Amino acid sequence: MEVIAPGKTPRAPSDRVKTDRKDAELLARLLLAGSLTRVVVPPPEVEAAREMTRAHDACRRDLMNARHRVSKMLLRHGRVYPKPSTWTAEHRRWLSMQCFDEPASDSVFADLLAAVDGVTARKHAIALALSELATDERWWPTVARLRAFRGIDTLTAFSIHLELGADWKRFEKASSLSAWLGLTPSLSQSGESSRQGAITKTRSMLARRLLVESAWHYRRPPRLGATLANRQAGQPDQILAISNRAQQRLYKVHRLMRSRGKPHNVTVVARARQLACFLWAAATAD
Repeated sequence: MEVIAPGKTPRAPSDRVKTDRKDAELLARLLLAGSLTRVVVPPPEVEAAREMTRAHDACRRDLMNARHRVSKMLLRHGRVYPKPSTWTAEHRRWLSMQCFDEPASDSVFADLLAAVDGVTARKHAIALALSELATDERWWPTVARLRAFRGIDTLTAFSIHLELGADWKRFEKASSLSAWLGLTPSLSQSGESSRQGAITKTRSMLARRLLVESAWHYRRPPRLGATLANRQAGQPDQILAISNRAQQRLYKVHRLMRSRGKPHNVTVVARARQLACFLWAAATAD
C-alpha cells in the first residue's frame, strides 16, 4: 500500500467534474505511467519522538514570547538593564529587584516573571528527556555521527535526524536532500532568460532553521576545540574526515561570498545548504 500526495497529483485546469470513479481512473492511469509522488510515512516510534522535539521547539518560541513581554513592560516604564548580556543569572537577579509604584504593575510584572520561569523549567525538562531518548540504540549511531560536526550537539542532531524520518538513505544524493529541505534557490526560466529567486522553503521548517543556526558557526576559521573533540571521540576516521572537510569548505564559502559583497543571510543559507550535504554524506557512509 502506498500513500500519494494529493497536492502533487496532476489534474487538468479545465477538469471541473470530480467523482470517486473519475478519481480512481485518474489514479490508476497515473500509477501505470509512474507519475504519482509517494509520501513517506514514518514509523510510530519516529513520529512519537518527533512530537517531543517539536514540543521542545514550541517551548523555545513560548519562552521567547514570555521574555519579550517582560522586556517590553520594562521599556514602557523606562527601565533599561545597564549591561549588554541579558537573561543571565545576574540579569535575573536584577529583574527580581524591580519594583513599581502601582501595586497592579507589581502584580503583572511578577506574573510575567513567573511565566518565564515556568516555560524555562518546561523547556529544560523536555531537553533532558530528549537527551536521554537520543541515546537509544535506534537513534544514537546516526546522532553520534552528526554530533561530530561543528555547531551540532545532541538536541540539534536528534531533531534533524527525526525531521528526515530517521532515514537519510531515502535521498539518492546530497543535492536531493538540500532541495527537499527547501534550501535551494527558486528558478524562473523561459527561453533564454533565467532568473534565480529566494530559496523554496519547502518541507521541514524546524530542520531548515536548525541547519541555518548551525551554519553560523562556520564563519570562523576551522579549528578543533575541546568540546568538538569530545563529541568526535570514538567516531570512524571517515566521519572525522568529512567533518574536517565541512569546516574547510564552509569557511571558504563564507569568505568568498562575503568578499563579493553578499549579505550575511545569503551566505549563511549557502553554508546551511552545503552543511546538509556533508551531514548526508556522514549519515549514509558505511
